[in-house]
Amino acid sequence: MKIKLKETAKAKKNYSLYRLAKEMGLPEQTIYSWAKGRTQPSYLNLDKICNILNCKIEDILEAEPVQNKLF
Repeated sequence: MKIKLKETAKAKKNYSLYRLAKEMGLPEQTIYSWAKGRTQPSYLNLDKICNILNCKIEDILEAEPVQNKLF
């Protein structure tokens, strides 16, 4: 699953990842780690992101093509 956190935050609220981290009350490193795909947010944190950015989970998550996972 690819996370489009930076793009969605910018498009929906004109937020930087730093501002999103402050709104969520989380360390910046956590948000940047999600944005770079090193870790994934929990469902609870995905829900918080959606509430803060006033978006749907589909706006944040992007499924990778199946072909990429088969090889």
